[in-house]
Amino acid sequence: MEFLVVLLIIILVIFIPCVKIVPQAKSYVIERLGSYYATWQNGLHFKIPFIDSIANKVTLKEVVKDFAPQPVITKDNVTMQIDTVVYYSITDPKLYTYGIEYPVSAIENLTATTLRNIIGELELDQTLTSRDIINTKMRAILDEATDPWGIKVNRVEVKNILPPRDIQEAMEKQMRAERERREKILQAEGEKKSSILIAEGEKESAILRAEAQKESNIKIAEGEAQALLKIKQAEAEGIKMLKDAKADEAVLKLKSYETLGKVANGKSTKIIVPADLQNIVTFGTTLKESMKDDHKKN
Repeated sequence: MEFLVVLLIIILVIFIPCVKIVPQAKSYVIERLGSYYATWQNGLHFKIPFIDSIANKVTLKEVVKDFAPQPVITKDNVTMQIDTVVYYSITDPKLYTYGIEYPVSAIENLTATTLRNIIGELELDQTLTSRDIINTKMRAILDEATDPWGIKVNRVEVKNILPPRDIQEAMEKQMRAERERREKILQAEGEKKSSILIAEGEKESAILRAEAQKESNIKIAEGEAQALLKIKQAEAEGIKMLKDAKADEAVLKLKSYETLGKVANGKSTKIIVPADLQNIVTFGTTLKESMKDDHKKN
């Protein structure tokens, strides 16, 4: 009885570890008698004791590796430090396990050499402004090189580009000078626009003043014309009224004489004598003598 219990315990100790559950996003590479046998995906699996063994446990998730800065030299002989970030995933666990020793270290070294080759073809200014080009070239080269290792390089990013300190100071001075230049240009453009607006305002103001003066002159002229028209209409109406009253020549001359008297009573030193004044005097004398003769007869 004790023997059976011991045997059962031995069997459990041997066979229980042989039951394996592969989790999601994982793969196990299985060897049988030292040779590749199979790749287990997620789920329940059983391996033969002392014959099968797990050679590698591989994650299928995307992996992010931030590599240390690497010294590189540009085409114009400027040494700078550049660090990169590589995003990759394992597509074939078998190739990843048997393709290369220390695949992550291999990717890091390959990234450094590729970066030096690409930067060596660019000048400093191109390096600082061509990150997208550098990223694209590095991803294509790394993806092709790591394909036999069962690795897919999804993305490569240049994280930092650190030129030497003197280059940084020169760049800062250049940037500061460029900003000052832009500021002066903007200020000059602002002053120009302001002068244009002021000139346009003065022009419009002068035009409005001229138009107002024109309208005023027109109104004054129209007023004078209307006043003159009223005077003429009044004179015409007065003459018409005299005609309607059938005033004879004597009355008209008498009116002229009254007007002459009013002129004489004024402050003027000159008196205008009508041409027919003598006829008026003669007419008056004749009328007086006729009145005397009538009185004697009576």
